[in-house]
Amino acid sequence: MHGRFLAAVLVLTLTACGSGEPAPAPAPAVTATDSPPPILEAAPAVEATTAGANAPGSLPPVVQHGPRDKQKVALTFDADMTDAMKARLRNGTVSSYANLRLLALLETRRIPATFFVTGQWAEQYPDVTRRIAGNPRFEIANHSYEHAAFTGDCYNLPRLAPGAMTGDVDKTFTTLHPYGGRQTRYFRFPGLCHDRAALRALAPLGVTVVDGDVVSGDPFARGAAPVIDAVLSQVKPGSIVIMHITEANARFTDDALPAVLAGLRRRGLEPVTLSELLS
Repeated sequence: MHGRFLAAVLVLTLTACGSGEPAPAPAPAVTATDSPPPILEAAPAVEATTAGANAPGSLPPVVQHGPRDKQKVALTFDADMTDAMKARLRNGTVSSYANLRLLALLETRRIPATFFVTGQWAEQYPDVTRRIAGNPRFEIANHSYEHAAFTGDCYNLPRLAPGAMTGDVDKTFTTLHPYGGRQTRYFRFPGLCHDRAALRALAPLGVTVVDGDVVSGDPFARGAAPVIDAVLSQVKPGSIVIMHITEANARFTDDALPAVLAGLRRRGLEPVTLSELLS
């Protein structure tokens, strides 16, 4: 990875994927399948050739965007799952946190994408996780296990104890590993909230932290238009776009996606995976 594109920067002002807002109206029913998740096994030693891999023990680099001199952008989709979200599924407040229409649009249009998956989301939607892993245009990255905050004051997310941070992220790698596919060592903090202590906690895991320079705001949007405007008004060569696949918490991402893709084409910007953007 080119070092000039890495910057260890604390991001405090970006609007990202908090889940403290009131629950939206139920979306069309999409439920987890009855088939169990794959049997967990210990994740293997990280190979140096794995996308995003860094030497364990070193402070993880933090990436905001890729090279600005090439007409490529990375579309990334967060798959959040908190204990509160699981409770809403159980009591029927919401129908689904897996946007299958969005996934189908990416598949049909053959759009490369990178999915930042929480361990609990993969456990809730094992078949959808297999579907993502089975697509050679998609790659999988780590978004923590339970989407708890790694700092204080992070979108009302419950805070993870400092001593639990390393284990939380490592557990997610172990959870995701059996699904196969294009696995990476990229990690995105919930809410993009991190400080030096959080980065130090991840040093043993040999990861690259990925923030992003284009925040769609889709978890808080009340229609497709604000999402489209947020992406197309900020995007430029090398951008990393942050969106969500968590249907009930991001109800208009699938409606916005066609216009976002059209806008990228007009600007001559090609969607690629995160690993291709940063290679």
